[in-house]
Amino acid sequence: MTPRVLCAGILVGDLFVPPLPRLPAAGELLVTDDFLMGAGGCAANVAVVLSKLGVSSRVMGKVGRDSFGDFVISALAGFGIDVSFVGRSETMGTAKTVIVPVAGDDRRYIHTVGANADLTGQDFGSEAMSGIDVVYLGGYLVLPGLRPGAVVEFLNAAHRAGARTLLDVVLPGDTDASMEDLRSILPSVDFFLPNDDEARQLTGEHDPERQAACFNEAGAATVVITMGSEGLLVRTATNTHLLTAPSVEVIDGSGAGDAFSAGLIVGILEGWPLERSLLFASEAGALACTALGCSAGIPDRQQVFERMSAH
Repeated sequence: MTPRVLCAGILVGDLFVPPLPRLPAAGELLVTDDFLMGAGGCAANVAVVLSKLGVSSRVMGKVGRDSFGDFVISALAGFGIDVSFVGRSETMGTAKTVIVPVAGDDRRYIHTVGANADLTGQDFGSEAMSGIDVVYLGGYLVLPGLRPGAVVEFLNAAHRAGARTLLDVVLPGDTDASMEDLRSILPSVDFFLPNDDEARQLTGEHDPERQAACFNEAGAATVVITMGSEGLLVRTATNTHLLTAPSVEVIDGSGAGDAFSAGLIVGILEGWPLERSLLFASEAGALACTALGCSAGIPDRQQVFERMSAH
């Protein structure tokens, strides 16, 4: 099938530790079940979930010339994803993350930026837009080689090609990112998808409605702020709505936001009303939490529909 979605942004070799009862003490050996390795990062996660939901996609990003890069490309290709626009860095290894979930606590992430730092606007070839209806850029603000001007040109090129645009961000714990990093970009964004922690950091506002208003006023057409178990807030130029989160037994919340983005993209492609698209996206995000890894909990589109009907 011709890819309908271009997923650009961070690519990572993920190593998942199964949920631990506690963190080991200094010098202690804590025995656990087998680790899980997966192709991760926003661009990869969204593309994989789209594949499970019956949508073909193309990935654009960068990995190293190493075994982790081989693994990421092979894993994506195994889902039928077009990897012809995944480049190889000549100077940096593939980005890697170790994910450590602990019972009753949030996950810990240990990350190296790697080849993602080598992704620049020069890697965004216009030929990647061929046949594309939706362009998603994920992981902005942890792509140090990607300047705002290049992002604006990339998103504007998507609009010229007739595609809708989605932007997601990732903020490391020591970030000093702010609205100034987004002001030139948001007018080119159809859907902006931060979580509440990211929105708080970027705007300085604690109220999600004020956060969303800041992003709308800066130019984003539709802002969706995800708030975990608290649900989500969506704001457009004319309406603001709160949606509750589906209930689910959480095994590993990794990738839930990316699964949400993939579900929203499905709704955009299908031409659904925004609320239906967000309900579908929320169920996809919830299913992602039911298994270790970023997408193992999502079997297919039908199960997402079944959860929507049940709830």
